Amino acid sequence: MKFKAIFRSWKVWFLIVCLFLSVLAISPNFNTEGVSLNSIDDGSIASMAGMKNPNSKEGITSRERILEIDSKKIKNLQDYTSAVKSIPKGTFRVKTDKAEYVLLNNASNELGITVSEVPSSNLRKGLDLQGGTRVMLKPEQKATEQEIKDVIDVMHSRLNVYGLSDLSIKPVSDLEGNNYVLVEIAGATPEEVRELVAKQGVFEAKIAEDVVFEGGKRDITFVCRESGTCSGISKCGQTPDKNYGCRFEFQISLSPDAAKKHAEITKDLEINRTQSGSQILSKTLDFYLDGKLVDQLSISAELKGKEAKDILITGPGVGETQDEAIQDAINNQNKLQTILITGSLPTKMEIVKLDTVSPNLGEEFLNNAILVGALAVLAVMAVILIRYRKIKIMIPIGINLVSELIIVLGLAALFRYNLDLAAIAGIIASIGTGVDDVVIISDEVINGEKEGGNLKQRIKRAFFVILSAYALTVVAMLPLLKVGAGLLVGFALVTIAGVSVGVFITRPAFSAMVKALMEE
Repeated sequence: MKFKAIFRSWKVWFLIVCLFLSVLAISPNFNTEGVSLNSIDDGSIASMAGMKNPNSKEGITSRERILEIDSKKIKNLQDYTSAVKSIPKGTFRVKTDKAEYVLLNNASNELGITVSEVPSSNLRKGLDLQGGTRVMLKPEQKATEQEIKDVIDVMHSRLNVYGLSDLSIKPVSDLEGNNYVLVEIAGATPEEVRELVAKQGVFEAKIAEDVVFEGGKRDITFVCRESGTCSGISKCGQTPDKNYGCRFEFQISLSPDAAKKHAEITKDLEINRTQSGSQILSKTLDFYLDGKLVDQLSISAELKGKEAKDILITGPGVGETQDEAIQDAINNQNKLQTILITGSLPTKMEIVKLDTVSPNLGEEFLNNAILVGALAVLAVMAVILIRYRKIKIMIPIGINLVSELIIVLGLAALFRYNLDLAAIAGIIASIGTGVDDVVIISDEVINGEKEGGNLKQRIKRAFFVILSAYALTVVAMLPLLKVGAGLLVGFALVTIAGVSVGVFITRPAFSAMVKALMEE
């Protein structure tokens, strides 16, 4: 009868509904076969075959999974890497859980696909738990909130074009009113982060001192990234110092205004004849990146005074071996293409803090956090049992702690919040306050049973103390939203969410359970 009495309270049913919705948001995934598709590079052979980037609004368990490559089963990342290395020249098939694609291998074995292990739930792991790079950027000159927003928009474009996924870019500030940009990228090296988010990336093409065009959509309408057709490595060779050098080249299209500017600048240039007999203009087209000359091109005499819309961009790559030179050329090409597509940062930024966490260390953090959390719950349950010596009190307390954890994780999955060590600390802190609250309620109920009196009034008195402590906790967390330039935001937000879930959902349900169990 007492067990049935528990379910007569709407507070208990409200808790059950919240738990059900939280489990739906977390969406546990028991089928982890294959690899999860994280991103597709623009212009890659995968993109040309019709493969698309995952919808950022969907849960990560809904992402497309690669199951086969050229009839080879893919069960994990190791199978995927092995299959990619052995894909044949010409056409081959990639089968996913949603479709089957026909790809054309250009002999580079570069599919343009970023993958990861299939996630077991919609919970997103932050940098501390999955490894990557975190960088704090500060404008060299004081910037407004709108200027910071413009910087973040360009950074998003750069990182998406470059094929990096699982990234977080957000504005943060401190108590002194300084604005920063916090960037967290999984699977990126510190060198890549410095190149892509810290450098302003001003690209200029000049003839003498006259600027013909700049990087960005204003002057450039198209940048070819399709390897093997209008983009790629043109030639490699050994240098006099016994190293190797390669050159990349790709086509771009200029806007009508930039083409007219080219015609105006070249119409009065003299024509020279080279030793091979070809005719070129007296001045070269010089490429500058952040004020540094990176390459020079001779201009054919046929382009004198003409509105040239199609330009061939070239650049070098060097290394001790030919493979290293090719990779350096590819990296330089990708960086330059990215800047030409997205343009320069509207505000110059400087790195004030850069941290790197290895994936292995992140996995160790996660395992330790789970172990410590489990031990903490067991310790709390043991102390409660020793104090009250009543199983019927201990069981609702256990249900209360587990329910609060599930609902907080459900909120994190629903709002696509990355769980890091700060967030885990917030969860532990909120559950710790929950233990205090249930002890207060239990004491009032048990003392009321011994001393007599109105049980309902005693529970109300307990909730007055709980609400007062809740208000103080929230007020104490608010300054942490600014302190540390945003690095403590996760702790503050998760703590506020956790204590709010406890006060308005789990604690009322706990009081209803205890009341039903203790009443005769």
